[in-house]
Amino acid sequence: MRSDNPPVIRLSEYRVPDFLVDRVSLDFMLEPEATRVVSTLAMRRNPAGRPGAPLELDGDELVFVSAALDGKPLAADAFTVSPQALAIPDLPDEPFILTIETVVNPAANTKLMGLYRSNGVYCTQCEADGFRRISYFLDRPDVMSIWRVRMEADKAACPLLLCNGNPVEIGDLPGGRHFAVWDDPHKKPCYLFALVAGDLDGFPGEHVTPSGRKVKLNVYVEKGKAERAAYAMDSLIRSMKWDEEKFGREYDLDLFNIVAVSDFNMGAMENKGLNIFNDRYILASPDTATDQDYHNIEAIVAHEYFHNWTGNRITCRDWFQLCLKEGLTVFRDQEFSSDMRSRPVERIANVLTLRAAQFVEDAGPLSHPVRPQTYKEINNFYTATVYNKGSELIQMLRLMIGEAKFREGMDLYFARHDGEAAIVEQFIQCFADVSGKDLKSFMRWYDQAGTPLVTVTQDYDATTGKYRLDFRQETAPTPGQPTKGPQVIPVKLGLIAEDGEVLAGDEVVAMDGPSASREWTGLNKRPIPSLFRGFSAPVRVAIERAPGDLLALARHDTDPFNRWQSLQDAATALLRRSVTAIRKGDAPLADAALAEAIRHLVETSASDPAFTALAITLPTEADLAREIATDVDPGAIGIAVDHLRDEIARFALHDIEAAYADFSKEGTFSPDGASAGRRALRSQLLRYLVAADRAAGAKTAFRQFQTAHNMTDRIGALAALLPCESAEREDALALFYERYKGEHLILDMWFALQARIGGEDAPAHVKALTAHPQFTLTNPNRARALIATFANANPRGFHAADGSGYRLVAELIGEIDARNPQIAARLATAFRSWKGLENGRRAQAEAALRALATGGDRSRDLGDILERTLS
Repeated sequence: MRSDNPPVIRLSEYRVPDFLVDRVSLDFMLEPEATRVVSTLAMRRNPAGRPGAPLELDGDELVFVSAALDGKPLAADAFTVSPQALAIPDLPDEPFILTIETVVNPAANTKLMGLYRSNGVYCTQCEADGFRRISYFLDRPDVMSIWRVRMEADKAACPLLLCNGNPVEIGDLPGGRHFAVWDDPHKKPCYLFALVAGDLDGFPGEHVTPSGRKVKLNVYVEKGKAERAAYAMDSLIRSMKWDEEKFGREYDLDLFNIVAVSDFNMGAMENKGLNIFNDRYILASPDTATDQDYHNIEAIVAHEYFHNWTGNRITCRDWFQLCLKEGLTVFRDQEFSSDMRSRPVERIANVLTLRAAQFVEDAGPLSHPVRPQTYKEINNFYTATVYNKGSELIQMLRLMIGEAKFREGMDLYFARHDGEAAIVEQFIQCFADVSGKDLKSFMRWYDQAGTPLVTVTQDYDATTGKYRLDFRQETAPTPGQPTKGPQVIPVKLGLIAEDGEVLAGDEVVAMDGPSASREWTGLNKRPIPSLFRGFSAPVRVAIERAPGDLLALARHDTDPFNRWQSLQDAATALLRRSVTAIRKGDAPLADAALAEAIRHLVETSASDPAFTALAITLPTEADLAREIATDVDPGAIGIAVDHLRDEIARFALHDIEAAYADFSKEGTFSPDGASAGRRALRSQLLRYLVAADRAAGAKTAFRQFQTAHNMTDRIGALAALLPCESAEREDALALFYERYKGEHLILDMWFALQARIGGEDAPAHVKALTAHPQFTLTNPNRARALIATFANANPRGFHAADGSGYRLVAELIGEIDARNPQIAARLATAFRSWKGLENGRRAQAEAALRALATGGDRSRDLGDILERTLS
């Protein structure tokens, strides 16, 4: 593998910056191919830094023009400069002004980091280390400054000039140009700098804070699509009100802008006062966006807004502390979504995401702690571990100290560290101070990788009525951490009888060592333990249960999460046995009791359609592969899942048909949680109808496709048709394309749908789609729609026994890497579980990975992922 080999950065080697930047003044002369940037920095030596240390500024592919110290040009022998760095060895001890001029080419910036162009719009992305692609700087989050920015551009091409903070001056210039000046009164690191210049339509709004501040709000989008920003604006206003009520946090500027662009590596970026979004997470209308799109818009708009306090006002000292802003803010956006929608449904959805992404990450070569101890490329640590597991740690912390003390701790954190670059220990100490609890052991969750396995044994004496639960935990070795210590694990539990009687209500057993126990007396019925209610800790659980116990919990448990979990566990256990039978040459398995449990849920689904939609959904092929973990045969897994779905569908067909008819009576579209739940259930019922009878089901699905009045029902019909090799599937895909071929976000859906079509020719079909006139590797959304969907959501295609799926994805990653290393590296994580495959596929996957690693010059982003994946 030929890639530049960056040094290992270690948390243990952190040292404070030798210089501080009190004020930053930037002047941009925007031109597509040669933008001139003049940076004027008011600097001084850090009293805590190294005396007499040289100034070493970061750069990345910069064109240096000049530098001046206190207004005097620096002599050629007074500094050294390259596209990657500017070093000045001899600087005064007194404060000084350093002026640097650089030139950048936004039009040629295909990495989409720093300043670049997206459909004629200038925009920036600076987290984690993109600002160094704009100007030489101390590009680290613990250097916080006050910023003033002036920008000028052609007025016709760029009538809109936006930056962080508040606008203070605008004016016209000769030659058809104009300028704007923006001041941001709040200190921020350079990763939060943002600039947008272009011709966009705005959707305006206003919010009045409890203290009476009137905040002007704008969402800027592609010309002609302003009305599709209405839900994003609504989500923003609800987010602002929620943060005021739940956390006492008001917005602190006079203006809040959101800009949506079509070329963006991430979902969105929380730049102070100027959030920049992937337009997929802003634009929505009933005809162009699914319920999941609406949900994502609501959650991501909230997430980026909540960063104003957890990320901007208080940022992270170094990138090892990334979870301090991301894990905490994911927790906050999940709480917001839970209050806006159904809390149980949101909890289940969040755990599904955690297990699908983070549990898999924790079990493979890319495993790392929530707070990593080392990294080579920080862009590769924007992971499910940092975000989703980081959020789960906050959930546990709240459970352990209680809701009231948690709010006190958050208030103390905001008061104590406002305007600072903080570390995890400072955050946790706030909760220790308000609760009086010693939380030092809890810190192990941040510094130790891996998913603990909690083994539970139970003993019931019917004669004495005594019942005992014993808990034992262990965590398997992970890369760089061969030995593990015990975690602090809160086990929220209850006990029910087989007939549904509650024998013991909610309580929390705290595991603060390798093992723990709990005893009950006076129980006149055999108890069934309901463990880890609400998913009280991010762990795996092993327990031997009596036959029928899981289905009893599924029907009677008072905890909605565990009612869902029990059905999942019952289906997973059956599917694992079925896979074993298939690999031995026997017939796949089904179970009448499980089918009856799902039939009963369908029959009673009117009481909670959203929950029912999740509860009747079988574990995915990826879920089952994760649970099997070793010697995984994706082909056998696919057969087992298909057979079980088919058998359940035929068993419950009468009730499924009746419920589908009832839930097909849809009124005016609304994106609220209850309405979305009805549509989600209708989509799941349609999949069962197709499973019961492919031919008849395909006709029903095509009829829904033709008569659908919203995108959710349209996509639901197409998804149900995917397993059908039928004229209805091909006709629906063709009609969908013709209707929406001018809508780039909807075309992403079309490519993603086709990437999920299984069969032996799936890799060839995806390869053919890469030659489609509407496909491009340069747009991250389009590349993700086809390649990431195929690799992560089409297990039988990606894991084709002949290795063609692996080779195709590896080849495409190699092509993308030359243009956009971040996207290439993230696509490569699809190979993270290759070592768990059965021998034949494992050899094919390894060959594809090694060919990718040795097939050309690789970026440091991709090189890092390949090195760790192959280690």
